[in-house]
Amino acid sequence: MSKAQNGIQNGSANGVTNNTHLQPAVVPFASRLKEGRALAQDVWSIFNAANLPADCLNLGQGYMNFAPPKWVTAAAEEALNTVGPNHYSHPKGRPRLRQAIKDFYGAQFNRDLDIESEILVTSGANEGQYSVFTAFLDHGDEVIMFEPFFDQYMPSVVFNGGKPVYVPLHPPSHDIKKPTSNDWTIDFDELRAAFTPRTKMIIVNTPHNPVGKVFTRAELEKIAALAEEFNLLVMADEVYDCLVFDNKEHVRFATLPGMWKRTVTVGSAGKSFAATGWRVGWLIGPGSIITPTLAATTRIVFCTNSPLQEAAAAGLEQAKEHKFFETQLQEYQDRRDLFVSAFERLGMTYSLPEGTYFVLLDISSVNFPDDYPFPESVLGRGRDFKACWFIAMEVGVSSIPVSEFYCEEHMTIGENFGRFSFCKDMGTLRAAVERLQKLKQYLA
Repeated sequence: MSKAQNGIQNGSANGVTNNTHLQPAVVPFASRLKEGRALAQDVWSIFNAANLPADCLNLGQGYMNFAPPKWVTAAAEEALNTVGPNHYSHPKGRPRLRQAIKDFYGAQFNRDLDIESEILVTSGANEGQYSVFTAFLDHGDEVIMFEPFFDQYMPSVVFNGGKPVYVPLHPPSHDIKKPTSNDWTIDFDELRAAFTPRTKMIIVNTPHNPVGKVFTRAELEKIAALAEEFNLLVMADEVYDCLVFDNKEHVRFATLPGMWKRTVTVGSAGKSFAATGWRVGWLIGPGSIITPTLAATTRIVFCTNSPLQEAAAAGLEQAKEHKFFETQLQEYQDRRDLFVSAFERLGMTYSLPEGTYFVLLDISSVNFPDDYPFPESVLGRGRDFKACWFIAMEVGVSSIPVSEFYCEEHMTIGENFGRFSFCKDMGTLRAAVERLQKLKQYLA
């Protein structure tokens, strides 16, 4: 467990020295930018297509290389050709989308959701989360997050005066021959030790990015008991709720006894409908959470993209008719099974994900020359930055180094892993499987 407002990594990455475009300021910038890692050259700009070979297969960033369903994009086109959806929407979100969210998700929460007070449409899940932090964090309030964490959590907490507190998920032990994401475990003694009188909130991301872990009911019940004992607000980041494999149970945290009143659940049209650039998300929770968050989001963005709210509504309205989520789930499970066959053939250890579209590969056995010409951007960071860069350059498949998703104290846990995204078409994944076989010559 680590308590650090700026829990950032060693080397130039944690300051501004890697940002060659930063010019001297006449007026100093706010310290929160450094504390929130905002000025460092982030992993996404390092492992960007512009910096990699032109033919490198990008399995690093989690965006799809295929289009949303045609009936969803048709709804977007229809909205663009209609006057109303081209103008401001209510900050709560368009009534049609809020009603569609109620109709689709109400039964999953065992509630008759109120579209006026219990549903809020946001400009992507990320902005929704940011607005919750704005609404509820006072300076010095602590927010517990499990590592590895989605990299937007930390700066969003810091920018709103909060203090991140990091509790690592522990990787599978080496004697597990075929680990799954479920083998990444919580030490509940460590978790309890993380609580202080300033703890205000805990983030529970299930299914989990980047591990792919689907938290079990027993794990969530233990977290719920702590949330009740310490009177916490719980942010249940469930944006990958439609991607749970192998008949595993996705437990909505808000449905656990006593948790509705203290939980805000985060959802995403981008993840649901392969439309990550649309930036349409939503929050579901009690009015006591949604109303203050509405006040925040109104002053941050005022309202969310109107025509694409209409398209997201159509997606939810017609999903059952098209058996969309059932079909999509099977397609993603097929993608997962195809992609991990690359590591099976190599004899490399990976954590089979039970959810999301990410898989973590143990890259600790990848050898590269000491004098390999690494760019300055990966120097001074974890060994995984070098390994992932080497794989991208020599094998032609990019991934993301997982130490980026840890605080400095726990960075060495992440150094052993690279994150690959399999939200790509089958042709791309087949090509990646074959290219990855070149790794064999570099394994210890």
